[in-house]
Amino acid sequence: MGTAEFGIPTLKILNDVFNLDTIVTNYDKPSGRGQKIRFSAVKEYAITNKINLLQPKNLKDEVFVKKIQKINPDFIVVVAFRMIPRIVWNIPKYGTINLHASLLPDYRGSAPINWVIMNNEKITGVTTFFIDDKIDTGDILIQEKIKIDKKINAGELHDKLKLIGASIVEKTLKGIVENSLQRVKQIQKKDFNTAYKFDKKNIKIDWNHNCLEIYNKIRGLSPYPGAKTSFVSKSGETVNTIFYESEYLVEKHNHNNGTIIHEKGKIKITCKNGYLLIKNLKIEGKRRMDTESLLNGFKIEKYEMVK
Repeated sequence: MGTAEFGIPTLKILNDVFNLDTIVTNYDKPSGRGQKIRFSAVKEYAITNKINLLQPKNLKDEVFVKKIQKINPDFIVVVAFRMIPRIVWNIPKYGTINLHASLLPDYRGSAPINWVIMNNEKITGVTTFFIDDKIDTGDILIQEKIKIDKKINAGELHDKLKLIGASIVEKTLKGIVENSLQRVKQIQKKDFNTAYKFDKKNIKIDWNHNCLEIYNKIRGLSPYPGAKTSFVSKSGETVNTIFYESEYLVEKHNHNNGTIIHEKGKIKITCKNGYLLIKNLKIEGKRRMDTESLLNGFKIEKYEMVK
């Protein structure tokens, strides 16, 4: 069960190594500016590989539940999906397993890959665990750690973790069947980090923060949903902007935070303890591009601040 591209390597292993009977993914719904129907990566995989596909709107729907009961699966494997009701996760012979892109119990929630980078973590990983009645709280089965490179962005870390995750799902299923894994209860403390969903507030850059915090926010939100700010002209005109890549320089200055420093061929912005050099961005109404390409036609001199 899943929707996001993160689950595709796991699907491939389940299809190649095990007897994959059915794929469950979200129902089709319009998205984007044109409100067109776009199939999820998981649905595309099911169609391409001619695997039975279910797309329930309600996971408690009696017809859907009966279909899963009729399949009588040994396992259900969940990767980046909705909360599974007990009536479904209790069906499989060996249980329902979830793959999560963090070292649980740290970073429970929907966006762990982004938040570990934004919070300047040095280590992250993946976890397989048994699903229970709450979100990301079940007994841990296998975890694998990796170091987080100082320059990696969320998209790049995502691509690393999805492969490691697929590998530990295979180990998990085999280990459960062989009865060689130990279930470990999650520590229930309040001081663990949470991987909150994104909203307009937490994806916006605060230029009163220090350079490292802003740099981490930009790479933690790249390529999606993107760290947002606005260029502001002397007359008050604003242009919404998304930053995808930057470098930072810790250095004293006498400017207000968020001041655009005009240097030829560069977009340089002051923050609390230095400067941020923008390398890749998207201006409202334009495609994403590197700074050099943007400045060929965009008059940055018109703008003096970001906010």
